[in-house]
Amino acid sequence: MKISAIIQLMRPHQYIKNLFIFLPLFFALKITDTELLINATIAFIAFSLAASSMYTLNDYHDIEEDKHHPKKKNRPLASGTISKVQAIAIMTFLSIASFAIIVPLSVKASAIIATYVIINILYSFYLKHVAILDITIIAIGFVLRLFIGSTVTDIPLSMWIVVMTFLLALFMALAKRRDDVLIYLDTGKKIRKVIDGYNLQFLDTAMGIMASVVIVAYTNYTTSAEVVNRVNNQYLYLTALFVILGVMRYLQIAFVFKNSGSPTQIVMTDRFMQLTLVGWGLTFAWILY
Repeated sequence: MKISAIIQLMRPHQYIKNLFIFLPLFFALKITDTELLINATIAFIAFSLAASSMYTLNDYHDIEEDKHHPKKKNRPLASGTISKVQAIAIMTFLSIASFAIIVPLSVKASAIIATYVIINILYSFYLKHVAILDITIIAIGFVLRLFIGSTVTDIPLSMWIVVMTFLLALFMALAKRRDDVLIYLDTGKKIRKVIDGYNLQFLDTAMGIMASVVIVAYTNYTTSAEVVNRVNNQYLYLTALFVILGVMRYLQIAFVFKNSGSPTQIVMTDRFMQLTLVGWGLTFAWILY
């Protein structure tokens, strides 16, 4: 069993999603607070290990389906690089390490990670096969990341952040399912049973709705009297430009380039998206800090 195969099984490139743990610090203007930043970093590490254990479980359960997927067939379990017994051992170790790190820091955060683990176990064995509910579970996972960041830093969450995170995650999950449907239409292979509950017309319509709602929700957030008074700045609405650009780029990747299967890969490889995210972050930080 090669170290490279274990790392591939853990999917560390997916850890970029766990950066949502730091958002409560960022929006509360406390990202420079060393103690809180350390707590958030510990939570980030613990959650990443728990997430890797769930990725391993998902791959373990989906071995046969992944063998027929044009990209997933190269995953360690589907390709046979790592055996089922080895996968179980890795998954167990990662879960234990996660709770060993988070429990001393926060019991509440531990409970949130436990909730994430339970939901993902249910997802792997059943909920992933229920259309609409499957993408809802994915979106809830992003919201749980926010709650962990809030818990370990004692920073209350704004309802706007929770709503926008859920909507954005739902939008990306729909795009991911759209890619699965395209693979089915191109190859005739159903890589997921849940595909029976989707088609392009439904997904395109749902993505259009979610894209619109995300933009409206973010605009309302940046112009709300509560937020403007809290940050003592009325120019946050300027950052909406980058949100609009980001959403439109994602739609372009999904509808024009037909390559929306991995949100993480899009963020890591698409230069337009990277510049948009950097522009949003720098503009937001400049206005707030």
